[in-house]
Amino acid sequence: MARIEPDSIMGHPLPLAEGERIVAEFRPDRAVYWRSHLVMAVILGALAGAVLVWQANPYPVIGPIGAVIAIAARAAFVQSEAMAEVWRLTDRRLLGPASRAIPLVQIQTARPFLGAVQVITRTGDKHLIKYQADPAATAARLIAAGGLA
Repeated sequence: MARIEPDSIMGHPLPLAEGERIVAEFRPDRAVYWRSHLVMAVILGALAGAVLVWQANPYPVIGPIGAVIAIAARAAFVQSEAMAEVWRLTDRRLLGPASRAIPLVQIQTARPFLGAVQVITRTGDKHLIKYQADPAATAARLIAAGGLA
């Protein structure tokens, strides 16, 4: 199985400030990852099949089969990178991949969004914490940490 090695930007979590402590970690869930790719494969497979039927292709079943194979291959290849995206909640900040650091006072809202959590800051920046087993609980935890509850 192919494994993508993290690069220098994505691969290293930000260090904690002096006296800062980790309150929670939000790790991607493997089952949610595969389920989201399955949904994508079904939708795109049906769309590919419908286009081939519309074009009067004599083999419309090839569209869904090709879509499923392509999405499964992509999912298998990118899985190691996606599973490495861990977000950490500290008593001061939300720390994400690619050196993202969001002070808790800057969090305007956090809401579940299709198996993920969308975090919006007061400056309008949007961040996505992907493949969460319970996006509503993750969003509630971030809202409570930011003092928005």
